[in-house]
Amino acid sequence: MAKAHITTKSGTKITVEGTYEEVAALAKQLSESDSPVSPKSKPSKRSEKPRQPKPTPSNLIASLIDGGFFRKPRDLASIKAALEEMGHFFPVTTLSPILLRLIRKRQLRRKKDKKRWLYTG
Repeated sequence: MAKAHITTKSGTKITVEGTYEEVAALAKQLSESDSPVSPKSKPSKRSEKPRQPKPTPSNLIASLIDGGFFRKPRDLASIKAALEEMGHFFPVTTLSPILLRLIRKRQLRRKKDKKRWLYTG
């Protein structure tokens, strides 16, 4: 009984046992059909499109700051509404800690007006 250890161009290792004719026929088939890996099973690096990072609430609020949204004092509800107009929906409980971080970094300021905070640039 013949035995063959075959390594394809793509790196696959194959061990074949059988008669000499069977092993020779299979080796011939593998050498003829050994082509690069198809894009369905493994995407090539060239065909992969660069993905844009997912917009985070921090980045979106930073874009509002850059766009001059905070020239006037804004409350949390108006910030949430501005993000919703851009097509991004976040609960207020997600936005408030982000705004607090921006205040601590001194990118925003806030002042209290009748039991609510107003944020300004």
